[in-house]
Amino acid sequence: MARGFDVRRQTGFNTIAICCFILLYAPIILIVVYSFNKGNSIAIWEGFSWRWYISAWDNEKVQAATIRSVVIAFWASMLSTFAAVLAALATTRTKPWRGQSFIFAMINQPLMVPEIVTAVSLLIVFASIKVATGYTGLGYLVIAHTAFCIPFAYMPIRARLQGMDLTLEQAASDLYATPWQTFRRVTLPQLTPGILAGAMLAFVISLDDVVITEFVKSAGQDTLPTYMLGQLRRVVTPEINAISTVLLAFSVLLVTGFFLLSRTRKQ
Repeated sequence: MARGFDVRRQTGFNTIAICCFILLYAPIILIVVYSFNKGNSIAIWEGFSWRWYISAWDNEKVQAATIRSVVIAFWASMLSTFAAVLAALATTRTKPWRGQSFIFAMINQPLMVPEIVTAVSLLIVFASIKVATGYTGLGYLVIAHTAFCIPFAYMPIRARLQGMDLTLEQAASDLYATPWQTFRRVTLPQLTPGILAGAMLAFVISLDDVVITEFVKSAGQDTLPTYMLGQLRRVVTPEINAISTVLLAFSVLLVTGFFLLSRTRKQ
């Protein structure tokens, strides 16, 4: 019996896969290793030291940028997840309606349009608002990050809704539960893993964003990624490696949590 096509059986697959992994992860490993370098060089090993982690911890600019990044990412993840839940319910828990595919495409527009286009568009809109109102606070960054993070929160929530059995919701309706009671007592508990996964993914996306932040932020509103970008333009020290390593570890933890929650099956 003829076997179906399997890319893993193709000549050179293992070699190509190994090369891809090396190209992807070797630079990251080097960043982590040289974050413990005792000297000032990012290319010459001079011994093991926690010097640059201590330096980054004591750096007031790093502290301010980190707090600002976390605050923006928190609010962006909360707002985008709330909007994503409403959008997911509207596109999965209703009868098919005209324009549903168009709305789905609009929700996922930030995934399809180059990020630089979104950043320039937001810059133009927010510049007009700043001129009209005089407000230059962090609200613009929160709104921009929220808009960009909605599709990242939407996809796992929608996938969770599509995988849920409607039997319990139908039973609740048969027992005269209102739509709100059905959602609060039946749908929401089953949807919680998807909501948490979407919120964590949105948090990571917001925390790591550079392009949109660089265009939208006002003076003195550097986030951790934009602060690192600014430092790279001036002088490169292993302190940047240390900050990158901590940011990498935090992101990996959240993304791992996202995958674990997204794989959670209904009880």
